[in-house]
Amino acid sequence: MSELDWLTAGEQARLVTSGLVSPVELVEHALARIAAVNPTLNCFCDVWHDDAVAAAHEAADAVARGDALGPLHGVPVAVKDTTPTAGHRTTLGSVAFEHWVPDHDAAIVRSLRRAGAIVVGKTATPEFAHTLITDSPLLGTTRNPWDTERTPGGSSGGSAAAVAAGCVALAEGSDMGGSVRIPAAWSGVVGLKPSLGRIPMDVLPGLFDTISHHGPLAACVDDARLFLQVTQGPDDADIMSIGAPLDLSQPVSGDARGLRVALSVDLGCWAVDRAIERAVRDAARALADRGAVVEEVEVAFNPADEDVWMLLWGVFMAGYYGDLLDNHRDRMSPRVVELIEDGRRRSAVDVKRTEIARADLWRRLAPVFRDHDVLLCPTMALGPLPAASADRPVPPEVDDGRFHAHDMTGVFNLVSPCPAISVPCGRNTDGMPIGAQLVAPPWRDDIALRASAALEAAVPRIGHPSL
Repeated sequence: MSELDWLTAGEQARLVTSGLVSPVELVEHALARIAAVNPTLNCFCDVWHDDAVAAAHEAADAVARGDALGPLHGVPVAVKDTTPTAGHRTTLGSVAFEHWVPDHDAAIVRSLRRAGAIVVGKTATPEFAHTLITDSPLLGTTRNPWDTERTPGGSSGGSAAAVAAGCVALAEGSDMGGSVRIPAAWSGVVGLKPSLGRIPMDVLPGLFDTISHHGPLAACVDDARLFLQVTQGPDDADIMSIGAPLDLSQPVSGDARGLRVALSVDLGCWAVDRAIERAVRDAARALADRGAVVEEVEVAFNPADEDVWMLLWGVFMAGYYGDLLDNHRDRMSPRVVELIEDGRRRSAVDVKRTEIARADLWRRLAPVFRDHDVLLCPTMALGPLPAASADRPVPPEVDDGRFHAHDMTGVFNLVSPCPAISVPCGRNTDGMPIGAQLVAPPWRDDIALRASAALEAAVPRIGHPSL
């Protein structure tokens, strides 16, 4: 064991600022951990050893000179392989982009660098970030540090596994339907989908998408706060980035007193695993014991809401990647091909009518926030799937009036101004992590962080995988 094992990003930054630890030590420790676990986990698809070490020496020189240091100065971080990085391959998990080397950094990468963070490599993703299992024809299968026979989740599964395994304390992810929160829950880390536009997003072909978000996979809630502090906009790279940044310069209080929490275990329709229900109810009681006011509420979501998200996702895939089928169909994930073909069948009227459905969903959710600060529910209704897509079980047809699906995340991308965060709240009988999801009113990322810090302080820590 090393004294640098399992340090949070905030702890690392403070050690660098105080001169007690060099950025070179941090980066070399991260690279050594990656070398030790990546052959098993396949969480990194590209490791920037030489560039990271060179950047660490530059960061150490800045400390020695007494330069002004950013909030993440010298801290190793990782970036998902859907996010462009200048001079380094960005594949999107697809053979169609196998040899693409961008000539620019995405806005979020520029922000991380300005804050002093050192990118040590790119993390694995399923093709075009399309699903909740991180397994692609190009990059192979990524495995969960808690049980390597299972997936860490997706689509930011490489980032989640990297944080869970102690390679880095912070990694970038993207969330279009839960792709940060799903792997956060299944890998036992913190994952934040911020409000729409809170973190500028310029990685898509278009700038007007309304379900897509960057977000952190983090060792703790305060690391998620640090990530949001340094990456929030505004930025002209994204016309939809929020013009008024939040003051996130101080650690978030974990004080639960007076916090008004609405609890819904099933969101009105989900069939939820009993161990997950028990863990989320225990988390609610722990918050109440620390002074929160917890009330169980009815949230009238239904399976048709998921149909709306699936329609938008198919159109997203067809619009952005459909032209690749002519040359790459045979080497693309079959599910990607299905999504593209489904999206091509949709009409412009179908897409426009999703706005009506999303408005209706918001009208059903908004009353919760009239009397409560946050909504608490599970992140996932079921535990982690097998690691490889080919081993994914076919769900049985169950006619019990409940919605049988793994994630409880995509509906909150339909009300995208609402931030949502997953926080570890326990482990099931197999020892796999369970995540609690906290959803806040539109653009109130500060409330989401406060509530999640309170939950993190209230529940026992789940520890670290033994890998």
